[in-house]
Amino acid sequence: MARAIDDRVPAARRRRLLALAALGVCLDAALEQKGSTVSATLRAVAVAPALVLVAYAVFLVARRYERLPRALRRRPQLALHLGFWSLLACLWLLPSAAPVEGRPLALFAILLPALLWRLGYLLKSGQRGKAAGSAFTDHLFYLWPLWGGSETPYGKGLDNLARVEARTPAALARSQLAGLKLLLLALVWKGALFVMSGVVYGDAGNGLTRLLGGAVLGVPRLDDLVRRRAEVPLAIAWLGIYCDLVWSTLRIAAKGHVYVGLLRLFGFNAFRNTYKPLLSISVLEFWNRYYYYFKELLAEFFFYPTYARIKSPPWLRTLLATFAAAFVGNLYYHALQQDRALVAGDFAALGAAFPSRTLYCFLLAIGIFLSMTREQRRRGTSVAPLGRVARLRRIAGVWTFFALIHVWAHATPEPTLAERTSFFLSLFGL
Repeated sequence: MARAIDDRVPAARRRRLLALAALGVCLDAALEQKGSTVSATLRAVAVAPALVLVAYAVFLVARRYERLPRALRRRPQLALHLGFWSLLACLWLLPSAAPVEGRPLALFAILLPALLWRLGYLLKSGQRGKAAGSAFTDHLFYLWPLWGGSETPYGKGLDNLARVEARTPAALARSQLAGLKLLLLALVWKGALFVMSGVVYGDAGNGLTRLLGGAVLGVPRLDDLVRRRAEVPLAIAWLGIYCDLVWSTLRIAAKGHVYVGLLRLFGFNAFRNTYKPLLSISVLEFWNRYYYYFKELLAEFFFYPTYARIKSPPWLRTLLATFAAAFVGNLYYHALQQDRALVAGDFAALGAAFPSRTLYCFLLAIGIFLSMTREQRRRGTSVAPLGRVARLRRIAGVWTFFALIHVWAHATPEPTLAERTSFFLSLFGL
């Protein structure tokens, strides 16, 4: 018994240290935001106690989950998000001429979406009966908003992180070694991004661009390709969409490796956020490897609940659950990121930002469903190992699918849906 207690003390200390590190990341991310000022950051910090109180209230609900009314026990996530939308409705009904930064309630509503999915994992812990024996301080290290600069919680919630937490000195050493390797790999990918920025794109602010002078490829960025399609040769346009896929993959890998690497340094040997997606041989495999914790978020909160509640033929059940996650959930997640437009009730801006993203999510859901169906049919059948040529052909097909649909991926009003679609058709000479 004494040995078990001794093993838990360092783990608790590491969680507290990680909570402090996460708070530092919050402040750093707030200061680095475009247009941010010290006064704006201080106002955000002033709202932070209200966010902590909300988190503590949800923790109490999760710890006493069995005592909740039956309706809340059945739909805890719905109740959580209805609470957020009720707050937005109050802001819409009580308009003010004051800027958002000067209205504490509006600023609170802007910051709250960064916490919603973390609170969702906390409620899931309560559903599983695992929050009852925990303390609020056990959850702080992953509840801080903007941990990792994203609404997506790296490592998921406490249930998953506790499962991969180091409990012995040897396990801690392995986790920390894996974390160091991941941080070094993040530096490699950041270096690759720097080289791409200078050599492939020829970005003006890149030191490598200045060093090379005019000896760069000068491939336009995707949005520039869409706007300048008539001026750009077809071969460069195709090269541009593949380069955009590689750039996006390296960027998300470099960022995710840093934060998962930090988790590992503190003893949480969490799964990588990005794991060799460009070597995937199927659309489903790429989706699982590209942004793992975003995929897990959509699966936990949209795919599995839909799949569990629908009683229909297996193919239709899978189709509806896939669309609930990759289409509905994906759009909803990105709608919450339009925080200022939501708080201001600027529905025209929201409507202008999402036509392209809607088409992207639709095509993504179709691709994942078809790939999943193909994988399900292959299960239980003997399949010969892929040869090198066949593997390369499949990898090229996956690259092409994601490079093409990424034309519509951004939730921005410009370039428009029509411009992006016209660019897509022009890739095939139409």
